[in-house]
Amino acid sequence: MKLPFSNKVALITGSSRGIGRAIALELARQGADIVVHYLRKRHAASEVVTEIEGMGRRAIAVSANLADIDKVNHLFETVDETFGRCDIFIGNAATGTPKDALELTDKHWDWTMDVNARSILHCIQRIIPLMERHHWGRIVTISSPGSRRVLPHYVAIGLSKAVVESLTRYLAVELAPKGIIVNAVSPGLVETDAINAFPIDLQAIIHIATERTPAGRLVTPEDIARTVAFLCSDANTMIVGQTITIDGGYQLLA
Repeated sequence: MKLPFSNKVALITGSSRGIGRAIALELARQGADIVVHYLRKRHAASEVVTEIEGMGRRAIAVSANLADIDKVNHLFETVDETFGRCDIFIGNAATGTPKDALELTDKHWDWTMDVNARSILHCIQRIIPLMERHHWGRIVTISSPGSRRVLPHYVAIGLSKAVVESLTRYLAVELAPKGIIVNAVSPGLVETDAINAFPIDLQAIIHIATERTPAGRLVTPEDIARTVAFLCSDANTMIVGQTITIDGGYQLLA
């Protein structure tokens, strides 16, 4: 039986762990060959590659600082040389220092915007020629409720995610006539290593979030991965330029 993403290549930024890893594995399970992007966690990226190869798919791990346009160019040169195509792009990599607005410096602002927002544009500018070769493409960006709601110590990250959602809409309109569909997903609270960096009582936050979620549990990376896979499939042709919230109904009551 032919799998949904047979003969497709997917690049997922920040896919050595967490949400990105789950998306990489789900797309591989559905037939895609995978480019595992990472910054520093080489061993973790290699483990993801090994797991994907165990499914009978091709996979490579490529390190790149997405804030550096030369590194972005190298990333896509490697993809083109290895696979000759790239059909799916998932803009998942994100960074940011947990600061309030009055504590932000230009360095915090620039680094967060460069990695979380500007790099997505740079990547998409490089990937479109690869998608145009086959007149098909899917792009999904990963946002956050902090793009619309005020979360503690989240100002630079939240602003960058608001930019990502707006960029998603503009790109969706520009690229849909080319057969390239662009959307975003906005997950609720997910237990990953990333949230450990925030100066919060994590266990208390998790307890409160779980209690307030109508679905009765937190979102998992696998929940997000399945939604992303649907948005990238041929089953989706008319969801264009949307930000899909995945939070078990949490924000309906907040």
